[in-house]
Amino acid sequence: MGLCGKVDDNYDIDEKDEKKVFGVLPYVAPEVVLKVGKYTQASDIYSLGMLMYFIATGKQPFYNRAHDQYLAISICGGVRPEISEPEAPKCYIDLMKRCWDANPDHRPNIDEIFETMKLLNDSKQPQEIRNQLEEAEEYRKANPLSIEVIQSNTHPQAIYTSRLLNSITKDFPMYDNINNITAEYIDFTAE
Repeated sequence: MGLCGKVDDNYDIDEKDEKKVFGVLPYVAPEVVLKVGKYTQASDIYSLGMLMYFIATGKQPFYNRAHDQYLAISICGGVRPEISEPEAPKCYIDLMKRCWDANPDHRPNIDEIFETMKLLNDSKQPQEIRNQLEEAEEYRKANPLSIEVIQSNTHPQAIYTSRLLNSITKDFPMYDNINNITAEYIDFTAE
């Protein structure tokens, strides 16, 4: 996730007042990638949504893409991993997608997440949710994923260890508010 930095360094600001972004790109919230703000509870919720994806599918988010500036642009533009109802219950997918919302103000808080997860684990859950859980389990059994298959399909530039992401985001414009972001063309081929 995006919760670490160099132990001996202040990761918010370096000598040039440039914000440093540490983390695993698919797990770092768009507002952090765009350097709009620091890591917050809302950015942690975004990361939790990506963990929910991993739990539901057994696949790392964006395992089949290079973790480069093009993926960062895609994520900031709203692209998220694909998941369908057979892989997880609808209420789980809905919660996960709310965690991924591009606007941090629209993400659920941890109490909402806890209540929804409690409902999924409740023995007195509504029949509809029980049916969805059973369908997801049947799907998982019918479509087992082996580690070898996942590893062989993982892009060689998909990096799942925390690192400084500023080399990926250095050419991104600085924003002061996530709500003021508009799509901009960034030419990474220009010198």
